[in-house]
Amino acid sequence: MVSDVRGDVEVNLDQPEGLFHRDMRHLSRWSLHVNGRPVTVLAAESIDSDHAVMYLQEPTGTVYTNATLSIVRRRHVDDVLSERLEVTNHHSRAAHLVLTVTFGADFADIFEVKDRLGKAGHLYRRVGEDHVVLGYRRENYVRETRISAPGAFWTEESADFRVTLGPGETWSRDIEVSVSASGGRPSGSNASRPGAHPAVRLEDAPRLHTDSDDLAGLYHQSLVDLAALRFRPDSAVTALAPAAGLPWFMALFGRDSLITSLETIPYAPGLAHSTLHALAAAQAEDFDDFRDAEPGKILHELRHGELVHFGQRPHSPYFGSVDATPLFLIVLDEYERWTGDTETVRELEPNARAAVRWLEEYADLDGDGFIEYRTRNPETGLVNQSWKDSWNAIVHPDGRVAARPHAVCEVQGYAYDARVRTARLAREVWDDPQLADRLERDAATLRRRFDDAFWLHDEAFYALALDAEKQPVRTLASNMGQLLWSGIVPDERVDAVVERLMSEAMFSGWGVRTLAAGQPAYNPMEYHNGTVWPHDNALVAAGLARYGRRDEAARIAQAVIEMGPHVDYRLPEALVGASRADVGFPVPYPSACSPQAWAAGAPLLLLTTVLGLDIDGEGVHTDPHLPRGVHTLALSDVPTRFGRVDIG
Repeated sequence: MVSDVRGDVEVNLDQPEGLFHRDMRHLSRWSLHVNGRPVTVLAAESIDSDHAVMYLQEPTGTVYTNATLSIVRRRHVDDVLSERLEVTNHHSRAAHLVLTVTFGADFADIFEVKDRLGKAGHLYRRVGEDHVVLGYRRENYVRETRISAPGAFWTEESADFRVTLGPGETWSRDIEVSVSASGGRPSGSNASRPGAHPAVRLEDAPRLHTDSDDLAGLYHQSLVDLAALRFRPDSAVTALAPAAGLPWFMALFGRDSLITSLETIPYAPGLAHSTLHALAAAQAEDFDDFRDAEPGKILHELRHGELVHFGQRPHSPYFGSVDATPLFLIVLDEYERWTGDTETVRELEPNARAAVRWLEEYADLDGDGFIEYRTRNPETGLVNQSWKDSWNAIVHPDGRVAARPHAVCEVQGYAYDARVRTARLAREVWDDPQLADRLERDAATLRRRFDDAFWLHDEAFYALALDAEKQPVRTLASNMGQLLWSGIVPDERVDAVVERLMSEAMFSGWGVRTLAAGQPAYNPMEYHNGTVWPHDNALVAAGLARYGRRDEAARIAQAVIEMGPHVDYRLPEALVGASRADVGFPVPYPSACSPQAWAAGAPLLLLTTVLGLDIDGEGVHTDPHLPRGVHTLALSDVPTRFGRVDIG
């Protein structure tokens, strides 16, 4: 549910406000009036991931007139949307009033909201004695919203409550909104139901002990947001996985959900468990050009809306992601390292082997040993299929879009790491030393060939990508920071890479930019060509620490911690890449998701990094290297394969 600060939703096709369920908007209007006039908000706050309170007053017309009616609006989103209205008369005389809740449902598919498309079916409404049903039908596709409350006077678009209050009296009423799909039983959001895996429970997360209020604020908000983003990707899946972000991406995304899971394994390993099972259940088995599917490939995005139902969009699921498949293997290994859950690794062995086959047989389009991507769906497929997936993200320094297909640098690092990690699982869990040996040989070969093809000797950094002609895209970008995280960078290149990453052109003061300033392609307000992404920086910091560059990793962590109070401790998906020295405060990217899953997970990965937190067969290890301003840092009750442990 997305509303304005009063709790209202106004009719607007191109704004992502309203009540959404399974990729369709079930309320596009939801507003409260007192005696025909909109209320005034005094304060509003989200209490936790599913509960908000708005303190309102009757409109007075002027600040010099004191209101006498207070209205408290309490909203809870779970299996249904519940809203309690509480009105108190603070006057010495009785008050006679009419509270009106106006509602509407355009049943816009999430893609229709984004692309401003019209409807192909028809809307209908049914008014009952104590409820109204708003419905939409297109052939066999049916969605309904049921609004109910006792004691209301109902029309097709409003409910009136006629109230008389004596001095000091309070009146209250509960309103319930439920939804149903394809004529089924009314139900609410996928957020939490009995029997679901507790992917994130705040009471189960490790307790943070620190003298940094800003770090503590980030940690708490991250857990709250990760809990809010849990959902059931499909009716056949009982586990709760992380959605990518609100409001546009409350859906299962292979890349986003996997990176979020990776960031959070030492804190909430249930997220990784749920994500791995959900993605394995939908792994591609056949070729499908419309959906960019190939055997063994892990999905990019899964949707359930009208346009997908009728084949107008390929997201049923869509597989246009070049990196979700190696990330699946990486997360499977990291999950087992921390939890010791070999049962899951054995259960998902067929899926992991299919993912390896995809890397070896289908991911390399031209046989040169590198992973490339090219959509086979030119109408609705993604032209760029790495994490920087906007149309102009893979760009030459002068601003020319690189010819496709692309072999993007960080994906080669993912493929290297996936082979190394899967080799460990093959040797230690699956009892297949032949597979392990082959994967390790292939990883070593890829590491050598990658350095030969991508390293720019004259400029001393890694190319962003190879273009269709196998020419390096000589753009200085953050992608090579993720190469450090994957471990594909030879030791002799590290100093040069780190110098570039932490240069004034790359480091804005709030983090490493996606693309370095000073190049014609740089734009601090371009989605992937100059912005700063918290999740990207968390991976870069982890890579710096992997190669022993702890000072630089701590510098990134410090910037993110200092960002916290400016953004109410909820990290945005992306920031404008403006220099901190010039502006003095972080500027969120204008259409950034909030909350966004891998941004919420970023403080947790940074916390792991500065603590030097790691695990192996011998135990849990730490090697703290704290950022400036943090003097005390510890975690208690951390879930590990050895049980709950205290760290710090």
